[in-house]
Amino acid sequence: MRDPFRVRVSGPLAPYAAGYAAELTRVGYTASGATLQLRLVADLSVWLHAEGLEPGALSAPQVDRFLVARRAAGHTRYASARAIRPPLEYLRGLGVVPEAPEVEPDAPIDRLLARYRRYLVVERSLAPTTASGYLAAVRPFLASRATPDGFALEGLTVADITTFVVAHCPSQPRGSGKLTVTSLRSLLGFLHLEGVLPRPLAASVPRIAAWRLAPLPRGLTRAEVERLLAGCDRSGPTGRRDFALLTLLVRLGLRAGEVAGLTLDAIDWRAGELVVTGKGNRSERLPLPPDVGEAIVAYLRRGRPASALGRTVFIRVKAPHRGLSSTGVSQVVGDAARRAGLGLVHAHRLRHTAATEMLRAGGSLAEIGQVLRHRRSQTTAIYAKVDEPALRALARPWPGGAA
Repeated sequence: MRDPFRVRVSGPLAPYAAGYAAELTRVGYTASGATLQLRLVADLSVWLHAEGLEPGALSAPQVDRFLVARRAAGHTRYASARAIRPPLEYLRGLGVVPEAPEVEPDAPIDRLLARYRRYLVVERSLAPTTASGYLAAVRPFLASRATPDGFALEGLTVADITTFVVAHCPSQPRGSGKLTVTSLRSLLGFLHLEGVLPRPLAASVPRIAAWRLAPLPRGLTRAEVERLLAGCDRSGPTGRRDFALLTLLVRLGLRAGEVAGLTLDAIDWRAGELVVTGKGNRSERLPLPPDVGEAIVAYLRRGRPASALGRTVFIRVKAPHRGLSSTGVSQVVGDAARRAGLGLVHAHRLRHTAATEMLRAGGSLAEIGQVLRHRRSQTTAIYAKVDEPALRALARPWPGGAA
């Protein structure tokens, strides 16, 4: 069967070629990208015919066999499990190809971490990315307790926990060390709830030595912000998206995940407000500054693809046109910073930038805490260290010289 992109598909997958071509167009693939996808389907169909298989036989092992044969035939492009995922998802949606079975981890450490992950996401309402960070942080501890029969956890003592922290954390950056002990406390609490540990040991995890409010928040200067925004080419859709995204970060101090999760329905244009869903799935209303609103409108009218999937505001440039992830938001910030010659800049640094700019404009710490949606005033207190006019009034003259 011929599809609109003039790729001939014969064999068991021929009846689905035209539908898949239409789906590729719907989700935003270019003609060249769709053609390459359909050629992959054509090759898969030929392989199925040669093997005497129907589409319903495309289990995970059979897909692996096809990819091995494809690479052996000299194909270097579209020869990976990631490349074949789009047509398989389409065929699974039609019920033509069986669903991929959930793979149960074989190793004891992976089975335990899988249960712990479910606990974090379901019971503790952690975001999946946060849960992944916890799992990575506690894996070395579990590996240190591994035995041929499982884990030596029943006889775990306070001394064992302290020994691990003292040996493992000094070689880590301070932030990673703090994540390790936080994750370890969480894991020990989970193991006690599951009955693996006969008594709670979470409180026995030592703290990482750190002085609260010791570091200075590192925001960008106004000149650096101007360079960051000026590097966005707003004559094209990508530049309009990046400009709107960066303006939102700089002006309102949103987190990367909050920007990624922002939906069209969360913007109340009449009231000039937007609803931000942050940590712990807490939703709060923030004012929508005019310059942020104008940048978003410009992107929505002349940048956001009509083939966008879902209701998120910021969409990937490449097909399929799904919403940006928090990692994608961070990548936009990093790319913009490199274009502006600012070096490595993470999305969270723009949150500091928003806070310090509000402080320079006369905002109080309480007001800054409301915009940043801090649960505790102590979290906002760090910005008092960059309030130079207020600090100057408190400074005492130096004996024998100018203050």
